Amino acid sequence: MKGQRIGYVRVSSVDQNTDRQLDGIELDRVFADKASGKNAGDRPQLQELLGYAREGDTIIVHSIDRLARNLDDLRRLVNDLTSRGVRIQFVKETLTFSGDDSPMSRLLLSMMGAFAEFERAIIRERQREGIEKAKKKGVYKGRKRVLTPLQAEELRALAIPGVSRTALAKKFGISRESVYRYLAA
Repeated sequence: MKGQRIGYVRVSSVDQNTDRQLDGIELDRVFADKASGKNAGDRPQLQELLGYAREGDTIIVHSIDRLARNLDDLRRLVNDLTSRGVRIQFVKETLTFSGDDSPMSRLLLSMMGAFAEFERAIIRERQREGIEKAKKKGVYKGRKRVLTPLQAEELRALAIPGVSRTALAKKFGISRESVYRYLAA
């Protein structure tokens, strides 16, 4: 039995477009996340893909950094999938992993994964430096508030003992951490 060709695409934010990643590649199904690559556990479509993929399937990803920006996550994902008989193909790097990979293939996976992790660290460092400079100039005001003052008041009014902070977060379309920040303000 021939397995399915499954695509996985990821962009870091909602306003980015995934179209170019696997353009022109024939696939049976595509899973797409719009989330950071720093942590595999925080990407719902990746988790769904991991549960969906079966022995004989091939997962096709545009590049290694689309699957993981963390070397530990990358190795764990590749090892988990290949141990279940699922092949993983990285288009940009022209690398395919099937479980019976050569030591050279494993070395390349580790090196490319380390570069992806390093690149993410450099991006974060530059971002922090830019924010610090903007703060010194008095230009940086922080992230804009998601809720209007009226919505923030409504949130505080609903936050009585016994009401789940998670439920409040879902109701207002914000994270639980944001709920706590609004309640503390």
